[in-house]
Amino acid sequence: MDAEVGAQAARTRALAVLRVRSRALAAALLPAAVAVVLLAGGATGHLVGPGWDAARWAVTPVAALVLLAAAGVALVIARARPAVSPTVPVPEQSAPDLYRLVRDLADRLDVPAPSAIALTPDCDSWLEDRTHPAHGPPPPEEHAAPGIPTGPYGRDADTRSYGTGTGTVPGGRSRGHRWPPRRTDTAPVLVIGSPFLWWMRVGELRALLAPVVAGTGPSAHPDIAAARRFVRGLDAAVAVTAVTTRCPLTRSLCAALGRVVRLLLRGCREHAAEMERGVAAAAAERAQTVDYGLRIVAQEQVGLAYAGWDRLLTRVALPAWRMGRWPARLDAGVVAALTELSRRDRLAEGFASRLGERPACDLLEEPGAVDAAASLLAARLFHGGPAAPDRDWSPVDWDAYPEEVVDRKWRADAARLHRALDTVGARRAPATGAPTLARVLDHLTTADAPAPARDQDAGCGNTGESPAENAPSHSAESAAERAPAHPAESATASPAADTRAADEEHLHAPHDPADEGLRTPHDPADEGLRAPGGLDDEDLPRLTPRGETLAAALSAAQAREEVAARTGPAAPGTPAASASTSTTPAAPTPVSAADIPDTALYDDRALPLFPLQPPRSARELLADHVTAMVCCAAVDTAGAAPGLDWLDGPVLLVHGERAPDLTPHVLHLIEHGDPAPLRSCIADLGIRADKPVRLV
Repeated sequence: MDAEVGAQAARTRALAVLRVRSRALAAALLPAAVAVVLLAGGATGHLVGPGWDAARWAVTPVAALVLLAAAGVALVIARARPAVSPTVPVPEQSAPDLYRLVRDLADRLDVPAPSAIALTPDCDSWLEDRTHPAHGPPPPEEHAAPGIPTGPYGRDADTRSYGTGTGTVPGGRSRGHRWPPRRTDTAPVLVIGSPFLWWMRVGELRALLAPVVAGTGPSAHPDIAAARRFVRGLDAAVAVTAVTTRCPLTRSLCAALGRVVRLLLRGCREHAAEMERGVAAAAAERAQTVDYGLRIVAQEQVGLAYAGWDRLLTRVALPAWRMGRWPARLDAGVVAALTELSRRDRLAEGFASRLGERPACDLLEEPGAVDAAASLLAARLFHGGPAAPDRDWSPVDWDAYPEEVVDRKWRADAARLHRALDTVGARRAPATGAPTLARVLDHLTTADAPAPARDQDAGCGNTGESPAENAPSHSAESAAERAPAHPAESATASPAADTRAADEEHLHAPHDPADEGLRTPHDPADEGLRAPGGLDDEDLPRLTPRGETLAAALSAAQAREEVAARTGPAAPGTPAASASTSTTPAAPTPVSAADIPDTALYDDRALPLFPLQPPRSARELLADHVTAMVCCAAVDTAGAAPGLDWLDGPVLLVHGERAPDLTPHVLHLIEHGDPAPLRSCIADLGIRADKPVRLV
């Protein structure tokens, strides 16, 4: 599609959207027009008589009510605050080279330059209109502190975007004159995915942004801009009417208003969608002349960056967030993860050679501070953490990650496991009563359980060709598959006098229908958690009675900890408490108030906006905790150490190398009550199951 053809199609659809608005206005004014005609006819003596008088008395109140209702709808649509994506503002003084690249690109494309630049912790880029009065610049006194980005665009963003530019302007106005803001004169904000800046090279970023920046051309057309404002106003008005915390009368009015707004939105939805397609087609066609070869390479990098970013969030960042720590260098971690991927995967071998070129993050004056701000915003969006660092929410550097996150996570899970064992009445060590791995193995062992045919003496070296994740990294932090459990308090198992009584009662964890269908498509990295053939949880072997009892106790304990974390200080022994009372980690780059993402533009009451993982099943939860206990025993009795794999998250290192996968052996224990494969594995690793383990 030619650029002019796409732009013309977009303008045609924009006019169709505006016609919907005009028809709605005409329908609201029609009763008033009829009432005016009747009143004028009566005043001039043309429309007289009992029938005309009755018509005047009937139409005039209706016209007044319709006008009042239309004014209310119009006021809500005009004053409703459109949604704005949470971003990290990048003022021009902190990235002059990046602004220069974008403006040069706009000049080459012959389109207006974006008014400002912002970053988002996602693998995407777009233009965002922030010209609504609610998104305007802060008062002048808030611009006093030099170098502090404030407001949605940053303190030192191009003042022309505020409509308050100074200097000689057409019309003979002199410098210092303050123009009133005009929404149609302001270009949209360019939002760039922060992983792109760290992984892509400068040329690739320019090629990637070309079609995005080209979209400012069609966006500047008055009809398209007016149609977009109308649609955004309708969308924001729907959100206003959806709020339920109001009195009954207000709820009734909002319900009627919502029906009217949704009717208008349905009338222009198709036209608005086609308008956006036309704008995108025109922008893509215009950008064909800019670095066409690099654009193909850049598109390949987009998919690779997305895969690395998703894996880093779900397997590396999520365990830290659950411990009350947030990695302050997520974007730098993407580079490490993708470099590791290129080392392992032959399909990505050529991508590592790009690392010798200039990265796009060099366009920033302080990439470390920007990375920290984007990392904090990612924690807010994907996990719902606080907006600023505090005692229970502190940054962690990658060097300190194994000790501050991995080790403490394992020990917190092991402590929760032993508390659950106390709940179900499991026997402690005869002499000292200290927590040991043998206590877990003995409790989950079922002497009369039939074991499937397998090599009981396989040990750790016969679990698969490639070493898989050992600790909770694969079973607890698999990408886009699992999240903290949220079971009801009723899932607590009744304490038994001893383990034999628990066996006789055959207590089962309660089934939650909401858990059905939560598993995502098969991930080859999670083979240890699936039966051969990729079976789902309902097709996998059930837990033993003791395993179900223990899993129910673990679910209830974790649910109580989550409720306590939301309502008050963390309880002793919980992950949050252990993180807050831990020793001071290696000091990461400090995050100042200037680096904190601007949260004034979006409603953060529903955070996290994008939860990474669905709740874990009881089977996965028990497997995670038993694996964590094995890892703690390995660290304390076999000289092992916690480690970090950029693609797989927390790992166990034995003699400096990754330990073999423990998950199949743990699953065999909790499903069949047979500890022989796991005992053989821990013996190969030199782990002493009878030795006490240090918990949180």
